[in-house]
Amino acid sequence: MKGNDRTVEVIRAAETYQQAGAYYVRIQAMAKKHHITLRQEFDEHDTPKTKYIVILDNDFPIATARMYRLDSESVMIGRVVVLPEYRHRGIGTRVIRECEQWAVELGYKKAVLESRDNKTAFYRQIGYMECGEPVIEGETFRCVRMEKMLSV
Repeated sequence: MKGNDRTVEVIRAAETYQQAGAYYVRIQAMAKKHHITLRQEFDEHDTPKTKYIVILDNDFPIATARMYRLDSESVMIGRVVVLPEYRHRGIGTRVIRECEQWAVELGYKKAVLESRDNKTAFYRQIGYMECGEPVIEGETFRCVRMEKMLSV
């Protein structure tokens, strides 16, 4: 994908330096902006088994998401972050679509996420539905559990 003489690349971050790109985006766009401690941002789900999508613009990390197994059929997509200067360009949608595609390849049938309560409209536009769970009061945000059946 090209735009404004920039090359945008999607990677499945398998190596430490690639995962560092995911961490960079999360620190810059969320932890720093919302005064979230590193202990809060990087939790028990950031492990060697966690899957990370990183989007690069000329080798610079601009967006990320993580995925981890919930059960044999479901995967959690979370920590979806796009640097502020790259928002409203379809990159968030692309991150989610890349996660969904990878999840299908891994054999998952359902994607689950916990959307900040002010972002649910974005996720509804790409096929996610509130699943009847109550609002989750996190340490930093109010979240709504949403789900989507994946096309196999």
